Amino acid sequence: MTDATIGLAGARGSDPSAPAVELLGITKRFGGIVACDQVDLTLNRGRIHGILGENGAGKSTLMKVLIGLVLPDAGSVRIDGHPRTIHDPLAAAALGIAMVHQHFSLVDELTVWENVALGEAGRLRSSGVRDRVAAISRQYGLEIEPDARVGELTAGLRQRVEIIKCLRRDPHILVFDEPTSVLTPEESEQLFGTLREVVAAEGRAVVLVSHKLDEVLHATDEITIMRQGQVVDYRPTQEADARSLARAMVGREVSLRSERAAFGLVEIEDADGEFAVDSEDTQPTESVVSDEPVLRIEGVSVRGRGGARLLDDITLELRAGEIVGVAGVEGNGQRTLGDLLSSLVSLDAGRVVVKDKEVPTGAPGAMAKAGVAVIPEDRHDSGVVLDMTVAENLLMVDPHRVARHGVMDKARTTETAQQMIQEFDIGCSGPDAPLWSLSGGNQQRVVLARELAAQPDVLVAAQPTRGLDVGAIEYMTDRLRQTAIDGVAVLLISSELEEILELADRIVVMSRGRIVGELSHADANLESLGMLMGGSEA
Repeated sequence: MTDATIGLAGARGSDPSAPAVELLGITKRFGGIVACDQVDLTLNRGRIHGILGENGAGKSTLMKVLIGLVLPDAGSVRIDGHPRTIHDPLAAAALGIAMVHQHFSLVDELTVWENVALGEAGRLRSSGVRDRVAAISRQYGLEIEPDARVGELTAGLRQRVEIIKCLRRDPHILVFDEPTSVLTPEESEQLFGTLREVVAAEGRAVVLVSHKLDEVLHATDEITIMRQGQVVDYRPTQEADARSLARAMVGREVSLRSERAAFGLVEIEDADGEFAVDSEDTQPTESVVSDEPVLRIEGVSVRGRGGARLLDDITLELRAGEIVGVAGVEGNGQRTLGDLLSSLVSLDAGRVVVKDKEVPTGAPGAMAKAGVAVIPEDRHDSGVVLDMTVAENLLMVDPHRVARHGVMDKARTTETAQQMIQEFDIGCSGPDAPLWSLSGGNQQRVVLARELAAQPDVLVAAQPTRGLDVGAIEYMTDRLRQTAIDGVAVLLISSELEEILELADRIVVMSRGRIVGELSHADANLESLGMLMGGSEA
């Protein structure tokens, strides 16, 4: 009997007393870094098990051991009560294990159905795959066009493809690694609502790796918390609450006011069990806002393929010292607006003016030279180079700062990078550490440090807390607030409404490439924003 046969037999209930998965004493080192240190984890059929932890806590490494992407240095794996060595993803798939990865593994030039079918053996009927994609998308609330080209999809739609690709293989052990970081709260709620029904009815074992406390509290049956590569706590979900989970994750008390983006749209319980939000927590920045705009976007229109209007007659002003939030359902022009201010797209109409000077669009480096810094929506796509060092990523925009006779000076590079590492409290082994060795939160600090080092007049922060844990979100929101206090005009583009309500002095709402409404901080709330996003008047 093969490993796969034994594994699937266990899944069908030949030994109902055995857990679906047992990870025992798993240890994994990467050089001097201990990613997992004697970790134990048990997954049971019919239950969703949440794994919480900060970025870099070892969550993803542990799951990569289960899926066969990483071989442990010590420890053992048991599937349905049987010892197994999972040496690659094919062996994991044969045992009925599948994983929805945090970072996309899709081919941009292929369609949705082609990506879903990619890697499957034998001849494929395109109509059959399309029908299956459509059926799964309807069942789990992940509607998508099977013939759409993946490279033209938004981040949220691409995440749907990843999930559908995994579900199509009908695994009995399913790993979700930060699956909802680019899904709307409604999409996330429907996904996990359906998943809970399927898990209970079919006896599957599911693990949800996340940093979103509210998501874990609402979607799971039990929770394991990791910190610095070790398991520090375990509890049934019904015995957990947000504050104690945050404390266990970070190892200290955490102010939850700045992290409501990590909680979805659920408010925090106060000491008496009542739901309350401290009014002091939602005050805008205490900065002096200039009278004259430092950035003017005037009548801007951008067309995409086929003549579709990605931006349609956008007019917007930003003043020094204020944070302007851009809200809207993903795919309504927000990314194009960020790309415009990154010199990545050219205008079909209108103009962009920074400090009374018109800036050419689509010209590489023009916006940066004019004083516009950008935290991009996808740091891996356009914010960092993972195979370069921390120092190289910190200084790549302005290498002349550390150059001597036109060549980067090693001593200057190290000294300058070390100063930036200390100022922004970047967790790494030093300036020469490869960027891929840093957690997501520390990679985002590298981007922030580099962009603010240029002393910009405007900072565009696109999805700045996406994929970050509760502690990293706290740091990022405090830094954005301080940046505005220091006199920088901040444009905050975010799909997290709580984040925008927390930080923004003014809020504009985008729909179908247009600005459909603007609200002051005092007038904005979830209901009014939701109505504007849905096409109604607030």
